[in-house]
Amino acid sequence: MNAIDDLKERLGGKVSTAESVLETHGRGESYRETRLPLAVVFPESTEDVQAVMAWANEHAIPVIAVGAGTSLEGQTVPQGPAVSLDLSKMTRILQVSPEDFLAVVEPGVTYQTLNRTLRNQGLFFPVDPGADASLGGMAGTNASGTTTVRYGGMHQNVLALEVVLAGGEAIQVGRAVRKTSSGYDLKDLFIGSEGTLGIITKLSVKLHPLPVHVHTLRAFFPSVEAAAEAAYALMASGLPLARVELVDDRGMNDINWYLGRTYPELPALFLEFHSSTRGGLEEESAEVQRLVREAGASSVDTAVTAEERTAQWEARHQLYWAFTKHHPGQQYMLTDAAVPLSHMPEIVALAHRLLTEMELNGTVVGHVGDGNFHTVVAVAPGDYARTQEFADRIAEAALAMGGTATGEHGIGVRKKKYLALEHPSSVPWMREIKRLFDPKGLLNPGKVVDPK
Repeated sequence: MNAIDDLKERLGGKVSTAESVLETHGRGESYRETRLPLAVVFPESTEDVQAVMAWANEHAIPVIAVGAGTSLEGQTVPQGPAVSLDLSKMTRILQVSPEDFLAVVEPGVTYQTLNRTLRNQGLFFPVDPGADASLGGMAGTNASGTTTVRYGGMHQNVLALEVVLAGGEAIQVGRAVRKTSSGYDLKDLFIGSEGTLGIITKLSVKLHPLPVHVHTLRAFFPSVEAAAEAAYALMASGLPLARVELVDDRGMNDINWYLGRTYPELPALFLEFHSSTRGGLEEESAEVQRLVREAGASSVDTAVTAEERTAQWEARHQLYWAFTKHHPGQQYMLTDAAVPLSHMPEIVALAHRLLTEMELNGTVVGHVGDGNFHTVVAVAPGDYARTQEFADRIAEAALAMGGTATGEHGIGVRKKKYLALEHPSSVPWMREIKRLFDPKGLLNPGKVVDPK
């Protein structure tokens, strides 16, 4: 019996070798190469994941954990013969404890599904990466997003994990409490490890009360640098910012075309504040208007109703789809970097200028309140090298400014070359950790660090 037949014998209909299923698991968002796995397994429990790892150890075949498939740096693309472990059927919300502001979920639960469940209890899970990503995948890449400036990313909002190790053992890391100083912090070691150290099968996550008073604005500027300067001024003001999102003039054009809006086609800040009192809301609104106009804002719009707020954030979250639909028939590269806040205006202006100088069709967008920004570039056939050069220049500039080559997308395959530049003294220790947890190289090999 060959290895895949043996896998089917053990897990039955949870294993697929259908060509269409293999194809969807052989590629990722914003990663141009496609390599099909040998099979795709759809586990429904921790015990199923353990069974897959027992099989993997016997046959020396690697396993790649897959969530909603929204990763951007090739994290889920096989680099050799491997099996994809699709966790999308592990979707149970196991526990909600409003009194403890806590939920326990399986890895296939998406953050939007969890928030729909919590809405009637006045709670929400705040990490919002835009795409309807799974919580297991979000933990795997230490995802963040539009609300990070106030609530933090996955590191700050995951309290405990259940993880299946390469040898098949399931361990518990972290504790479902807000504070602990007990032992080594293994929980945060697995968050951001991109499935290279273990497979997350359960998460205990932190919940927050829904904000009572929400204030949302759009401010338009003559340049992306002016918009980024305004974001810096807002961050320094002490105002209760929850979202600070930049969209450049090209992105606003795409949004108008795709959604039929009539926004000014100028660089914009999309802003949201979560306030404790209505009186404070009015004072904050006046102060925001003053700060952004001092920074050069040409116009400021306020979204008053819930419908207007929804429309504003729909525009921001739909930008990627607006861009790809407006520029069809190409591949798309999404870059991501983060810098200290004082350097944000400089690097955003650099990215915007390079797109023009290199004659690339792209847009600049970002969570500028926490120093993180992205570019989306349409890659014409045969023009990948020039687009990669652009991405390299952005990453190198971020590192030169004391920043990071990736604020939230992760390393995967494409950004491995920057890891040693960013962490020259600690990459050897990362390799030692990888060897310790995965001595046979069975967990998502070829990603983040190579053991050799």
